[in-house]
Parts: sequence; structure tokens; C-alpha cells
Amino acid sequence: MTYGGDYGGPPPQPRRPRGPRQHQHTRMMPLPGREGEPPPYVPPSTVRAEPPRRDVPPPPPQDQRRPPMRPPRRRRRWSVGKVLLSLLMVFVVLLAGVWIYLEFSINRVDALADYDGRPAAASGTNWLIVGSDSRAGLDPEDEARLSTGDTAGQRTDSIMLAHIPDNDTPPTLLSLPRDSQVKIPGHGTNKINAAFSFGGPALLAKTVEQATGLRIDHYAEIGFGGFAGIVDAIGGVEMCLDQEMNDTKTGAKLAAGCQELDGAQALSFVRMRYSAATPRSDLDRVANQRKFIGALVNEMSSPATLLNPFDVIPLLSEAPEALTMDTGDHVHNLVGLAWAMRGISSGGVVTTTVPVTSASAETWDKKKSGQLFDALRNDTPIPDSVIVN
Repeated sequence: MTYGGDYGGPPPQPRRPRGPRQHQHTRMMPLPGREGEPPPYVPPSTVRAEPPRRDVPPPPPQDQRRPPMRPPRRRRRWSVGKVLLSLLMVFVVLLAGVWIYLEFSINRVDALADYDGRPAAASGTNWLIVGSDSRAGLDPEDEARLSTGDTAGQRTDSIMLAHIPDNDTPPTLLSLPRDSQVKIPGHGTNKINAAFSFGGPALLAKTVEQATGLRIDHYAEIGFGGFAGIVDAIGGVEMCLDQEMNDTKTGAKLAAGCQELDGAQALSFVRMRYSAATPRSDLDRVANQRKFIGALVNEMSSPATLLNPFDVIPLLSEAPEALTMDTGDHVHNLVGLAWAMRGISSGGVVTTTVPVTSASAETWDKKKSGQLFDALRNDTPIPDSVIVN
């Protein structure tokens, strides 16, 4: 007997008889995604597309997406201190430029030459301030407008000595009447203003030094045209006149009351001596000169002038041609003079004239003038008895 039938192999096992049906345990198929069991395969054709969510916008196309944002640059913040410092630097540079311009533009003259017998330097600083009747640079129309007259030659229309003390004594502005009879070196005795005509600023300075015994440290000169130009540059100077002034010689007229004098009117005011308003002739004239200088200095140094470009620019352009200084003088010397004289109108500066013996102002009172010059030489208060208003 061959096992396995025709095919060979082990013999078939006999079947076990069926018994009654027994319960069989049901085995569940694993759900997709369960751990340990792979998800069932689903054909692509049967996958339903999930509708887009309305609350989430679709992503933009790749070519329209924004590049990554760079961090914003920090802007420089200008503090108040930096702004003020910048403005200060601009002001300093501008001031330096103006200073240099004036230093090299003002006219110079060798007025204070040394010589044998010159008075020794004493206390304080002395300025010789000259208002000349020079008509240089004036055409006939200007001469007529300024009422300069046609006097030949060049003389000094006003002579002043400004003393700046080294101590707390008040500064002094002293007038030397132009008709004063003094000794002019090499020319005998003559009117003091003739020294300028004979030998210019150098001879005038020497004459003043010999007559007063005071050493002159600085020199400043201004002519007719320059004086009127400076007044016009700052827009005029206010003056209050007690009465009408009518010069019978030049024909100049000024109304009574407070008014703004332009250059031509100011020149008439400081030169006028032939009118009812100037009964002391030259003594009243030099008093008016000191009064006007005080008002002029106050006007030039006021913030309304210094901070106004329409006043400062014309003033700076006019000053170099209007002024003449000694070769050894500088702008800072001129600034010191203006600072010292700023108190003329308020009474902080002693204003006086060399004591004379008569209204003609030709002869000096030797005793009183000696006391005056000694006080200036030693920086001591001037006695009230020698002050001439």
C-alpha cells in the first residue's frame, strides 16, 4: 500500500468528528492609524478632497511672498544739548570770521610814534578819539547833503580823550575844545586842531601828550562820511532836544523833542555851535558830541541791533571804511573802548571838558586842568570842582 495516493507523501490524517457548535472568539481588524498596525490601503480615486477652511486664508504663491523683514534702523535722535552745541559752534565760527574780516579791513595809520620826552605810561589806558572834517570819498552831492562846507585842508572837528581806569574808578570821556591855544611841536602856539593839518595824526597825538602830560595808548579816527554812514547803517539814533536848533552858519535845522536822527542830521547836531540852542558856542557843541556818542554806543551795543542782520551787516560793511586806527591797535582794543563807554547815557561815565577861562574855550585854566590830568594819570576820582558839563 502506497501512502499518499498517487502523489506520495504522508498518509492523510483522519478527521475528528464534529461535536456540538462551540462559541468562537471574534477577532477585530485593526483600525487605521492604530499603533502597531499599518493603515489600510485606499485607492487615490476614492480620496475625497477636504474643503478649504474659511477662517484660514490660502497661502500666497511662492513668487508673491514677502522677503524676510530686516530689523529697522535706529534713527539718530538730536537732543537739546546737541542742537545748542551745534548752534554755538556756528556762532563762534561766524564771530571769528567777522573778527578776522575787521582786523584786516580797518584803515591803519602810524599815529603813536615814540619820541624823546614822551610822557611815561601811567595808570589806566588812554584813547585819542578824533572826528576829522575829511571829505575824502564824498562827491559834491554828498557834501551838500551833509552840509560839510568847502573848507580847504584837513582838520579835526572834534578831539576827545577817553580814559579807562585800571581800578573801579569810573571811565572818563574828556573833550578838548578844538580852538584851544596850545604849543604844537615845531609850529609854535596855535589852535590844537591845526596840529592835524600840519602833521596829521602823529603830530596831533604828540601835541595832546605834551599839553596834557598823558601818554596816549590808542588812536581812533572817523571822518564826516564815515560818521554819517555808521549812523545810517544802524537805522538812526534817537535824540531828545530841549529846543529847536537852527544853525545860522550852515542852515541846518533840527526840531525840538525826541526824534530819530539820520546820518546827515546827526552830523549837523554834533557840529552845530551857531544857534540859540548853543549859547556857549564850542562848549555846548562838545557837550552835544559826548551826548550823541553815548546814544550811539548804546544803540550799537543793544540786542535790537546786534541780533538784527539788517543792522549788523550794513554796520560791519561800513565800519572798515569809516574807521582809522593806529598800526598797533586791534579789534579787541576797540571792543574794550566801546564796552567802557557804554555807560555814558546812564551816568556810568564821567563826561567833561578841559576847564577853560572863557566861553571861547581858547585858554585852559592851568590849575583846574592840572588837577584833572593828575586824577586821570593816577586813576583817582576827578574833583567835582573841575568838571565842566
